[in-house]
Amino acid sequence: MSDLNWTLSVGMVPTGDLPELARAAEAEGWDAISLPDSVFFPEQVSADYPYSGDGKRMWAPDTDMPDPLVTIAALAAVTERIRFRVSVLKLPLRDPLLLAKQVSTLAVLTGERLELGVGLSWMPEEFRFTGTEMRTRGARTDEAIAVLRAVCPGEGPQWAEFHGQHYDFDRLIISPAPQRPLPILVGGHTEPALRRAARLGDGWISANLPAADLPAVIARLEELRAEEGRADVPFSVCVSPVGVDDAAGFDDLAAAGATDVWLNPWRFHAHAVADRETRLESVARFAAEFIRR
Repeated sequence: MSDLNWTLSVGMVPTGDLPELARAAEAEGWDAISLPDSVFFPEQVSADYPYSGDGKRMWAPDTDMPDPLVTIAALAAVTERIRFRVSVLKLPLRDPLLLAKQVSTLAVLTGERLELGVGLSWMPEEFRFTGTEMRTRGARTDEAIAVLRAVCPGEGPQWAEFHGQHYDFDRLIISPAPQRPLPILVGGHTEPALRRAARLGDGWISANLPAADLPAVIARLEELRAEEGRADVPFSVCVSPVGVDDAAGFDDLAAAGATDVWLNPWRFHAHAVADRETRLESVARFAAEFIRR
């Protein structure tokens, strides 16, 4: 088995089951846990969901979607080693300075086990209902990443200032702050998203792409990183592949340049709906079949 890192995706799991699941994943040798970000479920949406074949959301309105940052704080309190990733935080819906305070505190409380995945959000209603602008979401995301970099550069609390088109502040310190720079991973499959990851990210996150499509996307990402002069900078390529069902498939992804696999093991084991015991069994079974091999 290739030397991949393994991330347990726990989206849509009942919130109360997450602490036990996190402890089990850590005990079984998983490297990280990822949590999605969904602020709310609008009854009516005016755009198609980009990650399903029919453009429909594939979860019920009352499906548990706990705030990822609050949840990570709770899960970090009952674990010691396993890392936590947000996949992905809808960055332009949030004020970046207030977010910087949250993630800086969370990075310290987790023992710097936090990696922040960021994306744009596809849903017009999320922008309209939160009073943010969808038209400028790309430019504001770029600036927000720069704000997070300035406030969480490593080596603890540091003076920072930022003067951009959308965000502007004079010298300030946010404390506490991590001793290492906060890793920021960028999600998305479009050309602008890949360029943003290549230019600004410490890694890239895919979302449910067919495994057969991933080598071409990873190759394009490598081209863009070379154009940005960042080909030699450490970079995580995090894939959530569709259509992989054996070790050879994971080895092929590693050969294509993937460094991390993010997946939901009970769905990998063909459990469309899983209860608590099924999830725990799948976490252990996948670890035995793949992670510890």
